[in-house]
Amino acid sequence: MLKRIIEETSGAVVAAVKGVDDILSAITGTVKNQVVNVLKGAGEVGSSTVESVASVASGAVKGAGEVGASVTETAANTVSGAVKGVVEVGGNVIDGVRGSVHGVVQAAAETGGDVGGAAVAAVRGGIKAAGDAGADTAEATKAAVNGALDAATTVGGSAVETVRNALLSTAELPRDLVESAIKGSDKDK
Repeated sequence: MLKRIIEETSGAVVAAVKGVDDILSAITGTVKNQVVNVLKGAGEVGSSTVESVASVASGAVKGAGEVGASVTETAANTVSGAVKGVVEVGGNVIDGVRGSVHGVVQAAAETGGDVGGAAVAAVRGGIKAAGDAGADTAEATKAAVNGALDAATTVGGSAVETVRNALLSTAELPRDLVESAIKGSDKDK
């Protein structure tokens, strides 16, 4: 089922951005609609949220890549659209942030994209989207960082170190919260 979600989202993004001037807005809207459809189709919004949203985000990144869009440029919009979709169906915003960031980072790694840049952009997008939805941005930061690190762990190789270094070296993110989330993630392992 998750593979089907990835493929459907990828196709939807490719179709949505062909011939439009504002690719990023098209991606945001498409991802939001895909998340709404997937979560409504799942029946009970709950434990499937993280995995389903991750699959939609992954498909969106892969679709954007097919039309030549940069992973780092589309990462924040992908996460934003996913969180908007979660909000629309009454799901858990923090789970939506975690799942969407995970999906973006994993797809970036699988497609040979800039994993560190994608992680930073996705985490930034997750924090902003959570704030826009009225959620706790500190919790969103933790969830986003954990989603990025979980995806990097899944990918393996040097991805964890790349993501960790990118998140710690950027001025775009609240360093104290990022450090705290990374320390908490290290303790969980």
